[in-house]
Amino acid sequence: MSDATVHIPVLLGEVLAQLQPAPGGVFVDGTLGGGGHTRALAERVGLTGRVIAVDLDNVAVERASITLAGMSVAVANASYADIPEVLDEVGIAAVDGVLLDLGLSSDQLADAARGFSYLSEGELDMRFDRDRGEPAWRMMERMSEEHLANVIYQYGEERFSRRIAKKIVEQRRSAPVRTAAQLAELVRSCVPRSRGHNIDPATRTFQALRIAVNGELDALQTALKRLPDYLKPTGRLAIISFHSLEDRIVKEAFRSDERLNVVTRKPIVASEEESSRNPRARSAKLRIAERVAGS
Repeated sequence: MSDATVHIPVLLGEVLAQLQPAPGGVFVDGTLGGGGHTRALAERVGLTGRVIAVDLDNVAVERASITLAGMSVAVANASYADIPEVLDEVGIAAVDGVLLDLGLSSDQLADAARGFSYLSEGELDMRFDRDRGEPAWRMMERMSEEHLANVIYQYGEERFSRRIAKKIVEQRRSAPVRTAAQLAELVRSCVPRSRGHNIDPATRTFQALRIAVNGELDALQTALKRLPDYLKPTGRLAIISFHSLEDRIVKEAFRSDERLNVVTRKPIVASEEESSRNPRARSAKLRIAERVAGS
């Protein structure tokens, strides 16, 4: 494991402006990743404050324990859906703010052995925590053609999902798809490349399988139900999403939760300058909700 991270935190200035971390504050970064957001929060709360950083990826947790040493940061290898248990364990009843930066980090994409990227030659694993669940290639082997098509359509919003699922099932009869490169090539043979768009045809299928393997939408819905109870009055919940499925879930949860006031009627997006510097920021949407005092 390298101590260096290639991940650049998105919407960092906007997150800090909305969460307003100050000396002595207590915050949770539920998606530690490369540690950029965690570090910025920790610098502002100082040694009198505390940041609890959580991530399912034990590689990210191990790296952070080194790179964030000496700061007032407690790191836990867990899902953000389990933040309440993490806080209970360290004796914290409520916090000033929680940040979730959904999706995957550039470090995970860059790790060829994990198969997150369609540019990877590695095994098609895609698990955030490689000690839990099943890798994507195994999930693809056991799913029926109909189930696989539904997963790709629902989580990837891929209109050629049935064509892709049929090709995967045909392929696995002779030689199952085991690597990211094999899957990417198969999907490209099924999906025409859109004119005027630079998005690889395999993008949506890779997104769908990753979400399914890690149960990401279930985790998000669970977190949205549980986290408001762990916010102090006027404490803030900040969530960065990267595709419409997540953003819809967050928007609807914020609007319908009586414990929360919606701060951002429209999501905050990256500036042109940030998007040009960090292409990952182009699709980022930040929504903020605040705990209702007395709720």
